[in-house]
Amino acid sequence: MTFTETFLKAKHWQLFILTFGIPMVFQIILMISMFATLLSGDTSAPSSLFFFFKLFPVLMILLIGTIYGWFWSIAIGLQDKVPLHVKMKTKKFKIFFFIPLAYLLAISIGMGIAMTGLLGTIKAGSQPDIALFGGMVALIVPLHVFSVFCIFYCLYFVAKTFKTVERQRETTFSDFAGEFFMIWFYPIGIWIIQPKVNKMAETVSSISLER
Repeated sequence: MTFTETFLKAKHWQLFILTFGIPMVFQIILMISMFATLLSGDTSAPSSLFFFFKLFPVLMILLIGTIYGWFWSIAIGLQDKVPLHVKMKTKKFKIFFFIPLAYLLAISIGMGIAMTGLLGTIKAGSQPDIALFGGMVALIVPLHVFSVFCIFYCLYFVAKTFKTVERQRETTFSDFAGEFFMIWFYPIGIWIIQPKVNKMAETVSSISLER
């Protein structure tokens, strides 16, 4: 089974756990630890809190990898089911797909490194470099804005591909506006979209076997 087929055939509850369940549990544990730290007054507690922040990149990579894997599986994995007379701009999608993916992965890893460096600075009794922080913000803001644009285009393309396969005809935004917002608010949309994707994947597999 290929990477794309794995996501196409994944159950909605499996994707929900990876994209929402595990991150939510992590946040609950983090909040409980923070309140326990404030109430205990333990001076060594900040170190334990930074341990959770060090896990943040791992959590983000899991979240980003699952969501983007889901996007890719629908946008590219279902292209075999798109009617021949409908032209989908897959090259443009791939460009806009990898730009925010690389940006988000870099930010996740960078935050982990920054947290480790900040912990070392605090332990050493030094002050953080404000100039360096300002320079990073100046660099990140334009990249972030462009990445947001790319993400919305990916949402648009994924929703359009899904609806095109479902309707078997050319579609406009009014046809797939509902799917666009369901994919955007994925914790809800996964439960509605993914069962239909599973059925589409079964059809694709059947066609492939016949060929």
